[in-house]
Amino acid sequence: MAQYKAPLRDMQFVLHDMLNIENHYASIPAFADTNRELVDSVLEAGAQFCENELSPINRSGDEEGCQFDDGVVTTPKGFKEAYKKYVELGFGSLSAPVEHGGQGLPPSLGTVMSEMMGTANWSWGMYPGLSHGAINTVEAHGDAQQKEVYLTKLISGEWTGTMCLTESHAGSDLGLIRTKAEPNADGSYKISGTKIFISAGEHDMADNIVHIVLARLPDAPKGTKGISLFIVPKFMPTGERNGVKCGSIEHKMGIKASATCVINFDEATGFLIGAPNKGLNCMFTFMNVARIGTAVQGVAAAEGSFQGALEYARDRTAMRSLTGPKNPDKEADVIIVHPAVRQLLLTQKAFAEGGRALVYLLSTYTDIVATTQDAEAKKAADDMMSFLTPIAKAFLTEVGYEAANHGVQVFGGHGFIREWGMEQIVRDTRIALLYEGTTQIQALDLLGRKVLQTQGGMLRNFTKVVHKFCQTHEGNADMAQFVAPLAALNKEWGDVTMRIGMKAMGNADEAGAAAVDYMMYSGYVTLAYLWAWMAQVAQAKLAVGEGDAEFYKAKIQTAQFYFKKILPRTKGHIEMIDGGAETLMQMTADAFAF
Repeated sequence: MAQYKAPLRDMQFVLHDMLNIENHYASIPAFADTNRELVDSVLEAGAQFCENELSPINRSGDEEGCQFDDGVVTTPKGFKEAYKKYVELGFGSLSAPVEHGGQGLPPSLGTVMSEMMGTANWSWGMYPGLSHGAINTVEAHGDAQQKEVYLTKLISGEWTGTMCLTESHAGSDLGLIRTKAEPNADGSYKISGTKIFISAGEHDMADNIVHIVLARLPDAPKGTKGISLFIVPKFMPTGERNGVKCGSIEHKMGIKASATCVINFDEATGFLIGAPNKGLNCMFTFMNVARIGTAVQGVAAAEGSFQGALEYARDRTAMRSLTGPKNPDKEADVIIVHPAVRQLLLTQKAFAEGGRALVYLLSTYTDIVATTQDAEAKKAADDMMSFLTPIAKAFLTEVGYEAANHGVQVFGGHGFIREWGMEQIVRDTRIALLYEGTTQIQALDLLGRKVLQTQGGMLRNFTKVVHKFCQTHEGNADMAQFVAPLAALNKEWGDVTMRIGMKAMGNADEAGAAAVDYMMYSGYVTLAYLWAWMAQVAQAKLAVGEGDAEFYKAKIQTAQFYFKKILPRTKGHIEMIDGGAETLMQMTADAFAF
């Protein structure tokens, strides 16, 4: 099984060469001291931790899984020790506020750290990963006492956090939840109900677990307008056990070392966060962070599978090259010489590196939203983040899963065998297409709420950026291969959106029928913009003779592959969008059984 190696060179390319992250941080007063040296030192320390502590326990954690015994969950061997080292090294507090014990570094650096942890060992990364969302929620909506009691412990890593949203009958329709919150005389609440699919809901890695719980007050209106948000700790700050217990853990397809729990609240003491009946608004702070984190899983799946497949393809021999022997001293050539294998590897590489650029770009907007006092700048960044988040979450997990399957394919029959680790990546990443809103729900959010409900405003915010890029480089002969198709697709994006909107005015199902294909189309065009941008940066570096020429040539060649071999998929999605809703909706429900 291949051990994870952090792709530091590519991370530095995106952060420094492409995003000019040092200047970005300098433009934000809160992060002005975050220079390149500091960024690179965080990357190097994170790489050492992930390569040496997390990667070695990835497969063993999958084999052992979590153990459940009457409400007690035991994590696999080495998980507690790795978490202790994670806390000692201060990784959990990187992006947390200084006033509550954090280091005050930009959220975008936390995203980079999340990618490394996720690729090295996604199951392990789920435990501290859920804490980040809890930290952001308490920081944004908690009162002074809640921040003092809970935020400091979450930031230090002494306690971990969860988000408890859904229930067995509700799924993603949170308006159906039934968990109750009865007020107590002292201002606290009695929380009663059962939540399912709670990642890191019970474990032995930290002293306490702070649950962020959606529940209904007695006089709450029906639906999503009647949901409130509560802090419900496993142990009260005074030390006594709260009425919170893990009822069971799920037996899952993947991420087996991450405890996915049923959590029972039996008149547990909880504390209201934010205003009554505004819990879903507050929870979006948590959910947006979690969705970006899930987008990172798509990148992690593509990167991890690519690393394993590339190492195997460079070593495994089978058949001869179609253009003549490349290793005449051996009985066969290494399989990386075969076009079919290269198609798989380059697809993985294109999605891993393009996805990395997308989540890192997205995280720069998070930096601005988290700190700026400029209302106009904050709204612009928030709108861009709102538009790109469903694309990143849904598209990157879909293509990350595709890349993971390509890894198995490169190995052939060996990919189906557990000891190589490739099938684990497929199993582990399959959940990313489901949690934090399925691909289909994210697609509806993108097309319905972010595009059609804003009369295309959020879409235009982004297509203007792409248009400006194309205009800037339209006179560059080397960029013509990228700019011409990108400009055409950017215009088509607006045109197809208009067509969907017009049809949906007469039949709302038209939007539902088009949503997933629209989301995939949007993802391919977004990555095309990023690959064109990366190619332009690489060309500029080569022109001045700066840096590793082979690295920059490979960037341009991967961009060419993306535009020639992957981007044409957009044509199929346009055809399916224009196919409309009729063929989906004309059959009666009973007729499906015939």
